Amino acid sequence: MTPLQLQSGAGLLALCLLAWALGGFRRVSWRIVVAGLGLQLLIAVLLLNVPPLRAGFALFGDGVNALAAATRQGTSLVFGYLGGAPLPFDEKTPGSSFILFFQALPLVLVVGALSALLYHWRVLPFVVHALSRLLRRAFGIDGATGFATAANVFVGMVEAPLLVRHWIASLSRSGLFVVMTAGLATISGNMLVVYALFIAPVVPDAAGQLLTASLISAPAAVLVALLMIPPEAEAVAPEREPETPRIYDSAMEAVVRGTMDGLQLLLGIMAMLIVFVALVALVNMALEPLTGVTLQRLAAFLFWPLAHAMGVPAEHAMTVANSLGVKVVVNEFVSFLELGMSGGLGLDPRSRLILTYALCGFTNFGSVGIMLGGMVAMCPERRADIVRLGLPALVSGTIACCMTGAVVGLLTAP
Repeated sequence: MTPLQLQSGAGLLALCLLAWALGGFRRVSWRIVVAGLGLQLLIAVLLLNVPPLRAGFALFGDGVNALAAATRQGTSLVFGYLGGAPLPFDEKTPGSSFILFFQALPLVLVVGALSALLYHWRVLPFVVHALSRLLRRAFGIDGATGFATAANVFVGMVEAPLLVRHWIASLSRSGLFVVMTAGLATISGNMLVVYALFIAPVVPDAAGQLLTASLISAPAAVLVALLMIPPEAEAVAPEREPETPRIYDSAMEAVVRGTMDGLQLLLGIMAMLIVFVALVALVNMALEPLTGVTLQRLAAFLFWPLAHAMGVPAEHAMTVANSLGVKVVVNEFVSFLELGMSGGLGLDPRSRLILTYALCGFTNFGSVGIMLGGMVAMCPERRADIVRLGLPALVSGTIACCMTGAVVGLLTAP
């Protein structure tokens, strides 16, 4: 094992200690720590080192490429050369014809429809139930918490709690915090496909890597959340796993409603990108003349120790920290876009892979606002708890994502 891999291993333990310290060093069962670290390593070893599973992820990547090509057929018809059809003029600057909204983001519509169809056909519920059972047996968490955590691997931070909305009011404070942390530490299937498209030129098997990262982050999120807010012995929680509700009456309804849900997400992404990039630019306009640094640069200094803990070499630690800072201050969308369009930010392949895994989560201020709004609307009687746990969930989700980066760093030789 190389020194950098040992650095990742030590960093993984240090991240656990950080989460425990932020929770006030309260008593935590060793079962939680062993289960959390063991599950992360087991999932990573199986998905990264077992050839048949790696081959399956390669096929998943081919499927993402097929979805992108099929979507381009539709955008070319609707938007012409703006959507990827042949240009009617000579391109002056290579790559300048790429328009994010018309060529990459419409993939959200196709994936939204396909996800709804897979849900209607009970494919996604089957996978979610299997992962939920694994989490409940490993950590001893209740059925609703395990189910929502497992669902977060495939759907967004609002859609997953929606599946257990009837149980949210009865969740313990610890269970509620687990659900919120998992929502921020993972990404939805819609965005996974888009991000894989962005980073495919610089990260091999990009789609499979992102799915692996999201799967590893599920037990990481449970571990970090329970270290920060341990379960209370007297808490009463529902043990029975919730049934997955029937949402669509037919496959055609699933396609139509999935497309409309995807349209709302598409417009939301567009609006959030415009607003948050503009707000950060305004802050930088005021901050940089006074201090000489930007908001992202300040965040990078805070994230440097986390980049080091993940096992990133010293010469690349600040670059990785800066990308993590952009993720939290703006969002992960911009970080993934920069990673793909810059040729990998000048990072070596191992550091690039660690960064990819650490970026795979909705840990940013905008996502916290979206999650709080959605969960308060679902369960207004828990409003105080939900709002109070918002920023701690951002911290715990960030630690969980970095823990996932440390796991892949531990298992990847330079």
